[in-house]
Amino acid sequence: MSQIKTRQLGKTGITVPVLTFGGNVFGWTADEKTSFSLLDALVEKGLNFIDTADVYSRWVDGNEGGESETIIGNWLKKGGKRDSIILATKVGMDLGNGKTGLSPKWIRQAIEDSLRRLQTDYVDLYQAHRDDADTPLAASLAEFDKLVKEGKVRAIGASNYSAERLSEALNVSKEQGLAEYQTLQPEYNLYDRKEYESSLEKVAQQHGLGVINYYSLASGFLSGKYRSKEDAHKSKRGQGVVDKYVNDRGLKILAALDQVSKAHNAALSEVALAWQIARPSITAPIVSATSIEQINSLVKATQLQLTSADIEALAKASEY
Repeated sequence: MSQIKTRQLGKTGITVPVLTFGGNVFGWTADEKTSFSLLDALVEKGLNFIDTADVYSRWVDGNEGGESETIIGNWLKKGGKRDSIILATKVGMDLGNGKTGLSPKWIRQAIEDSLRRLQTDYVDLYQAHRDDADTPLAASLAEFDKLVKEGKVRAIGASNYSAERLSEALNVSKEQGLAEYQTLQPEYNLYDRKEYESSLEKVAQQHGLGVINYYSLASGFLSGKYRSKEDAHKSKRGQGVVDKYVNDRGLKILAALDQVSKAHNAALSEVALAWQIARPSITAPIVSATSIEQINSLVKATQLQLTSADIEALAKASEY
């Protein structure tokens, strides 16, 4: 097995590789057979931190949510490799029929449903997929606390919270002696820096949270695949990527990535990920792949050592 660098995931006591694998592709752009081969390769290479959610991949025609968890569960049943992966999932997004939010009743039902699909009796990290303003923080946290005490969940985390609400949740846990959010899953990449760096990062560092950021390649833009309006046809999401990122600032970032990647003989995506891995507050960016070739590229990203000049050049090009 390749020696992938690892880090502590906040104060959870869980050691994770410096990249997290995004399981949103399972049951979407990767069918079950492909997903099995990807999971086998990830374990073999040491990229064994898998992040999924109950809602993956509800957005696909004919899916209802839970497809990603079901595929992972079938793989676990087939290979008996539960101890070889660190498994994270989430609750809170809308699954239809009132299955949404963070009410104690729904958290309880959702974890049971997730564990059944995953064919395991515990998850390493259970995350609130988004804030729920309609449920008191203390009520949600009390239910999460029970799940930790029951051994169904090793640690809890928060995704898509504002800095203010995250701070409030952490204070409620402290005051009431409840399990605390130990991780944060925000949107963060070379282009989308402002929200995380201007508010959330400070909270994460203050409380020693592990940070596993999503959209780490800005929906593929940071791979260099989209450089003009004409590139919108390159994928189903191409138009949205082009509309959001192909502008003066985006092209300036790609130009800086081009330079650094040339100096290191590395792919643009590898450089973009290495820049995030090098940021002190980031634990393990989330990134997906649909082929063994792409997984090999992820391994290279974990081994890429950027110079301080590289990091500075990329930061300057992506100033907001």
